[in-house]
Amino acid sequence: MATKPPTGDPVQDAPQVTPPKHAAAGLPAIGHTLRIAQQQMGLARTARTLLKVNQKNGFDCPGCAWPEGDERHTAEFCENGAKAVAEEATLRRVTPDFFAEHPLADLAGRSGYWLGQQGRITEPMYLPEGADRYEAVSWERAFEVIAEELRALGSPDEALFYTSGRTSNEAAFLFQLFAREFGTNNLPDCSNMCHESSGSALNETIGIGKGSVSLEDLHQADLIIVAGQNPGTNHPRMLSALEKAKSAGARIISVNPLPEAGTERFKNPQNPLGMLKGTALTDLFLQIRIGGDQALFRLLNKLVIETEGATDEAFIREHTHGYEELAAAAKKADWAETLTATGLPRAEIERALDMILASERTIVCWAMGLTQHKHSVATIREVVNLLLLRGNIGRPGAGVCPVRGHSNVQGDRTMGIFERPAPAFLDALDGEFGITSPRGHGYDVVRSIEALRDGEAKVLFAMGGNFVGATPDTDVTEAAIRRASLTVHVSTKLNRSHAVTGRRALILPTLGRTDKDVQASGKQFVTVEDSMGMVHASRGNLAPASPHLLSEPAIVARMARAVLGDASRTPWEEFEKDYAAIRDRISRVVPGFEDFNARAARPEGFRLPHAPRDERRFPTKTGKANFTAAPVEYPKVPEGRLLLQTLRSHDQYNTTIYGLDDRYRGITGGRRVVMVNPEDAAELGLADGSYTDLVGEWNDGVERRAPGFRVVHYPTARGCAAAYYPETNVLVPLDSTADVSNTPASKSVVVRFEPA
Repeated sequence: MATKPPTGDPVQDAPQVTPPKHAAAGLPAIGHTLRIAQQQMGLARTARTLLKVNQKNGFDCPGCAWPEGDERHTAEFCENGAKAVAEEATLRRVTPDFFAEHPLADLAGRSGYWLGQQGRITEPMYLPEGADRYEAVSWERAFEVIAEELRALGSPDEALFYTSGRTSNEAAFLFQLFAREFGTNNLPDCSNMCHESSGSALNETIGIGKGSVSLEDLHQADLIIVAGQNPGTNHPRMLSALEKAKSAGARIISVNPLPEAGTERFKNPQNPLGMLKGTALTDLFLQIRIGGDQALFRLLNKLVIETEGATDEAFIREHTHGYEELAAAAKKADWAETLTATGLPRAEIERALDMILASERTIVCWAMGLTQHKHSVATIREVVNLLLLRGNIGRPGAGVCPVRGHSNVQGDRTMGIFERPAPAFLDALDGEFGITSPRGHGYDVVRSIEALRDGEAKVLFAMGGNFVGATPDTDVTEAAIRRASLTVHVSTKLNRSHAVTGRRALILPTLGRTDKDVQASGKQFVTVEDSMGMVHASRGNLAPASPHLLSEPAIVARMARAVLGDASRTPWEEFEKDYAAIRDRISRVVPGFEDFNARAARPEGFRLPHAPRDERRFPTKTGKANFTAAPVEYPKVPEGRLLLQTLRSHDQYNTTIYGLDDRYRGITGGRRVVMVNPEDAAELGLADGSYTDLVGEWNDGVERRAPGFRVVHYPTARGCAAAYYPETNVLVPLDSTADVSNTPASKSVVVRFEPA
């Protein structure tokens, strides 16, 4: 049977450390999955729920955005997906009595792990101005409060409408429609903090800010480069695709500052032999220094250009622009500087070149390790350069593969959740609804925090997520949030954002992916878009956690009616009753969604068009795929300092903490650890097991301190360190962002170490 939530926060200052593992999944993953699921759901509910995850007649996993193939396993989920489902489908409940017992100050002193373990929120909760705790409130009064605050603003641009990647296509479309009818493009989203750099680079170079490959392409590739990504923890089902590619003859290069069990060996729990022996995945591990990726790919591009017959001259001539500029810049690439920037031996780079030259079909996959640096956009452009040089976009088994995190983060952007919308999208939206959308750009996440800090924004409405826990510069962000007149969070469970509020605050509990959604017209389904552009339906199968919950589309529709009133001609009530009416409107506004309802009803869903992939057509300003030639950058770290990257543990999904272990890295019972190369540790006098404060250094002179971290000697790249977020978000300056994309540079934090 399910267990009760913890009453007290577990001690996290004495983690145990053993050597890191060299294989992922296998029997330990199965055991851990079943244990977590049983604790949250009980045995019968576990079976009823997990067997519906990612099935054609089931619900989309609320975890990552990795796609499913046409043929599904009975257990089409990974360990971390099962944890996400278990926490949503939990039998634990957070009732008004809980809030009566726990004032705001108590909640603010709790860990994210403890908050998340309490269970599903059952009723709308309201924190009046001056109150010390939340109290139950009717839905009608909640929407009145929102309407009061929004109508009192001096400008619609004083409101911020944030979206998490879990939000469905239908809810996201309504949310952006409401924001624009209200009068603002302030639509920051979680993509601003992760793959915004990918979208910025890809839009400029190939004309569309999405990946160009399918699962079938991965299975057909000759070479797969996995750069700045840890699929074993962050996208575990990707390991099955890599295993299948290996069985077909593909080779894999892993580029990462830390060795990761998942890319070393995969013990596939779907078959007995896989569980026992596993498959070695990585053929070449390039243990690069943090931020050295642009230098690596620039040198590789130079070497490809200099190798006779290595470039696809016909493709370059017919489909690209800017080759001469890249060739001139690449010619200047220097071996000595590249070895300094990357920390790699020359022989390993030469071996990587040989593998690239031997491959007719190459895919490059990446995640946050490439996107969260000052020079991230330039780095990803350099990745695209490599693929363009050999014609590896727009043919089977080849292309770009930015691996998205949250399950519908890509779909939300497709639906118009973007602070800088394309004029064509706004024209279509206005024509369909008879509104006049604002044309000025809105605020992204970083600019939203600045606006709250500076008094330029007064209301934050968050559709899911954990805004406070996910954002940088924790002290600055929390102080900014507390200046707001109203903060609203649409949530299933508690997190840090509910404890850091404006003068007034609301928690609006919503249905999850696992919940049945029944509206006036009958049972509903929603749709999501995966990381490879497939759109499909998601249908929950469980009775909702409380009769007081509303769906996300219903929340948006009712808020819109309360705020906009009779002046709005948009049929909000119709949209709440029947989501098919929303999809009909999407089909007339968003390209690629024609005949949306009929296509969404297909069990397998449908694939969105992608011009570079489908027809080698590149909708850029030049009409071709663009080579680029940005100056090479890499972090320079003062003597006595290390470069810190923030990352997840294996018991974590984004800011949701499922447990206090990081099984693959050998860390149990705690999260306040910093992983340091033993040679660096010896030079800095950091004994294994000692405790240290991490102090960030930035050009503003502000001291940013994360106290009390246990030192773990770990085989990371020299000059580099690693620690978990959100605990280390306090070290990431709000002003330290990627050029062009404005993504927080959470993988490039200069730190010094002081005794705890």
